[in-house]
Amino acid sequence: MPKIQAPTVAEHRAARRAALLDAARALLAEETERAPSLAAVARRAGLARSSVYTYFTSRDDLLDALIVDTFPRWSAYVRQQMGRARTPGDRVLAYVNANLRLVARGDHALARALAATGRTDALANSSRLLHDELQTPLRAALADHGAYDPDRTAELVQALVYTLSRMIEDGLAERAARRLARELLAPYLHSAATRPG
Repeated sequence: MPKIQAPTVAEHRAARRAALLDAARALLAEETERAPSLAAVARRAGLARSSVYTYFTSRDDLLDALIVDTFPRWSAYVRQQMGRARTPGDRVLAYVNANLRLVARGDHALARALAATGRTDALANSSRLLHDELQTPLRAALADHGAYDPDRTAELVQALVYTLSRMIEDGLAERAARRLARELLAPYLHSAATRPG
């Protein structure tokens, strides 16, 4: 019978840190006005309050770790959804829908928490990095679709995502937001866009 290996110290620490980040993310999704305390995060993770300080020195340190953990996941999810689409137009719509799904799921709560705590520097820097990273596949899909100016068209698509994200945060159902996006974008995305000669 094979012997079951106990997790290493590094694996144990990584699992605890991940549990704390997941707890903080869940609390952020529930409480939109402020970031959770380290004590609340420890309680949600089922750990002693003192153990949180092994991983994070302050609430700001925790928020910074959440940025590093959350934004790459956001980008990977959006790219994955776009990769499943068959046509350039479908890739653009997948971009919009994936972003709206993440907002509806509460992943956008981190940005609200950063804004509420006055961490506008961290929010601005991380949002700009995420925006820049996500614009690359969006611009490529628009260029493949035949957009005359993929860069500016991408900004228009992003403006739609921002507006619908705010609507979701104000109570609009994700399904309704996606329907609005589809109604607005479908005539363009399901036609053959042509560049003027």
